[in-house]
Amino acid sequence: MADSPVLHASNRAFRYGDSVFESIRIINGEPVFVNEHFERLKNSMHILGFEASAQFTYRHLAEQIAALIERNKIKEGGRIRLTVFRNDGGYYTPDTNQKSYLIECTPLSENVYTLNQTGYHIDLYTKIKKHQNVYASLKTGNALMYVMAAKYKKEAKLDECVILNQNDRICEAISSNIFLYKSGSLYTPALSEGCLDGIMRLKIIELAKQLNIRIIEEAFTPTNLLQADEVFLTNAVSGLRWVISYKQKRYFNTFSKKMIEELNKQVAENVSSETKF
Repeated sequence: MADSPVLHASNRAFRYGDSVFESIRIINGEPVFVNEHFERLKNSMHILGFEASAQFTYRHLAEQIAALIERNKIKEGGRIRLTVFRNDGGYYTPDTNQKSYLIECTPLSENVYTLNQTGYHIDLYTKIKKHQNVYASLKTGNALMYVMAAKYKKEAKLDECVILNQNDRICEAISSNIFLYKSGSLYTPALSEGCLDGIMRLKIIELAKQLNIRIIEEAFTPTNLLQADEVFLTNAVSGLRWVISYKQKRYFNTFSKKMIEELNKQVAENVSSETKF
């Protein structure tokens, strides 16, 4: 049960954010893009120096996820959060690099990816900048910058905020990657700009290539937001969220609608294969 204690106060995810996690969407009672999530998880654990384990396999985790979905009686939409953390012991210096995991499962009201009816109002969050380094693309338990940006978002009555990197270039949003659409081409910050290596970011780039849409991954400034025809945000759970305004700029959502339709088609055809860690 989610409200039952499962961790000790010495847990390193709780104490130091010494963890990585994946948020996985459930559609029709099945987790989607699982292979991509586990490939990213494998890479994240390698970067953080978690010890490899013969028992920690895609098959085992997939079985655990499937069992939890069934136990929670989720037949349509839902979400999984899989958190992997270094085992207890030590202060900043860990006693071990062995790992454990926690799987959480909750239902969602929407079964498939659905575009928001009301566009998002966004603005910049400038108080804290994200640094471009090897950890920037990982989903870790150290999320204080995003928490403070979300706090600002709420106080400013915004729907989302754009995070900048240390060079004042567009990085991402609080819980999403960001895309700009202009004159038939799709733009998104390169991973070298410090943005999260998002699963939905990857899927949208793949879809754009399949549809012969020009995709540009490079550096962008807030000025580029004012020049775009459309702006949308992506993450694995929500899919796409279209933006209606940034400062005085107003946007359309024709392309966003097309992409979410194509995304749902791909989900229906998605088949995961076993991955071993």
